Amino acid sequence: MTMRRRRRIHDVLAKRQPDLTVLAEEVHKPHNLSAILRSCDAVGIGTVHAVKPTGGVATFSATSASADKWVELVLHDSVAAAVATLKASGMRVFAAHLSEQAVDYRTVDYTSPCAVLLGNEKEGVSPEAAALADEHVIIPMLGMVQSLNVSVAAAVILFEAQRQRLAAGRYDRPALSEAELATLTSRWLPRWARDDE
Repeated sequence: MTMRRRRRIHDVLAKRQPDLTVLAEEVHKPHNLSAILRSCDAVGIGTVHAVKPTGGVATFSATSASADKWVELVLHDSVAAAVATLKASGMRVFAAHLSEQAVDYRTVDYTSPCAVLLGNEKEGVSPEAAALADEHVIIPMLGMVQSLNVSVAAAVILFEAQRQRLAAGRYDRPALSEAELATLTSRWLPRWARDDE
């Protein structure tokens, strides 16, 4: 059982994309944050960044129990600090934000280091965050409703990023070093074992 789990963990970690991430700006509802984490895990994102909502960070709901074991959440006190951290690591920031400069989310290149910036449920991406982003992207809407739930928008954009990266062969070889793979494997095995207790 342990060897099978170790192989499964290795296979998952071998697909992780350390140069692709999400920045959630003050997302308040636990189920939305949970769903974003699940989508991130599904496309191979191992680290998600979040700006703390006013009043603190939303407590994970029960539905996030599996996803938050496999995806690291890095918290920031401000969107400026978060964006600065991402850009310092060489990432471009694509904000899901309706503006005159916004382009179809399918036209930007997600195969280079990048972060998808998502705003909160009520107000979306803040003016400060929009100004800090490198580019604005939109999901074309053909119905009466003009916006999607933040977690749905995250999934739509992230699976386009996955599609592009699959086509570019970015999942064909591990992006993590052997040392990183070994370290994460040793962390994940006990977490999986606790599920059986």
